[in-house]
Amino acid sequence: MEITTVKIENPAGLNMILGQSHFIKTVEDIHEAMVNTVPMAKFGLAFCESSDVCLVRHTGTDEELRELAKKNAYALSAGHSFILFMQDIFPINVLNTIKSVPEVCRIFCATANPVEVVVAETEQGRGILGVIDGFKSKGIETAQDIKTRKDLLRKIGYKL
Repeated sequence: MEITTVKIENPAGLNMILGQSHFIKTVEDIHEAMVNTVPMAKFGLAFCESSDVCLVRHTGTDEELRELAKKNAYALSAGHSFILFMQDIFPINVLNTIKSVPEVCRIFCATANPVEVVVAETEQGRGILGVIDGFKSKGIETAQDIKTRKDLLRKIGYKL
């Protein structure tokens, strides 16, 4: 077995969700979940089929995001994984809906941080072991850091 990392290409720092599902209709069901949750949603989605012809299946409402999803999914080539790139949408707005899609087994990350995916490869195929989401902790927040965090959440409308 070989263990490697695959860096997710995300030049615009878009929000993305990386997960695992179990069935080819994942592409259509996540697409429907997105447009039913966020009307006029801009996203691109790709899914690594892991049986039969083993293609990267894809959909989306934005061609650039769709291309980005396809490129990253193919770089991963990890069985039944999916990657969803979103524009002007925070993962918190769609995450529970995505998790409730019947085919979705797990979410590895939902982030706009730089991401490296830890991948294992055997003779049979590839699988995701985990992710490195962002950077190592640099310290423990102070009283001023707490105030800054709370101010940010209010500024962007998530708290009163």
